[in-house]
Amino acid sequence: MNPADNPTPPRRKRPGLPFLAVVLLALLAAPRVVLHDLGIIQEGTLVNAVFVFVPPLVWIAVVLWRRVPNPFLTLLVVGVVYGLFLMVGHQILWTTAWDGDPPTLGGNLSELPPVAHAMVTRGFAALSSVVTGTLVGAVCGLLAWGASRVIHRRRRAPTA
Repeated sequence: MNPADNPTPPRRKRPGLPFLAVVLLALLAAPRVVLHDLGIIQEGTLVNAVFVFVPPLVWIAVVLWRRVPNPFLTLLVVGVVYGLFLMVGHQILWTTAWDGDPPTLGGNLSELPPVAHAMVTRGFAALSSVVTGTLVGAVCGLLAWGASRVIHRRRRAPTA
């Protein structure tokens, strides 16, 4: 079959928000990385909880408010971008966050040159950042998708 014969080309899945909006939503969560790595906020405090939970709640509110067609995909993409910001932030603030004493490998790997220690630990930290951001986006996306289904079902239900 000739692609020109098909009047409707297959649609690519898109996040449902402009790319700038995706980046701005991801940036909402980025200050925590800086504040935490600089030691300004500590785990287990109310201030930290605000920086942890408010940005993802805003993400969910925005996709519900904008009625994006696929909240899961939208917030998954936001989460990936957030993960990239996490990665960059942690790498830039690496020495400060570890107070000049970064982690090293142990056991049989402890005899490797310092550059190898840095490459492995920083590499795993970078990967971990992207995975963490992606998982946050996926969880938020699932919550937004479920909330969207409930909200739209109520609006479609006939009134008595």
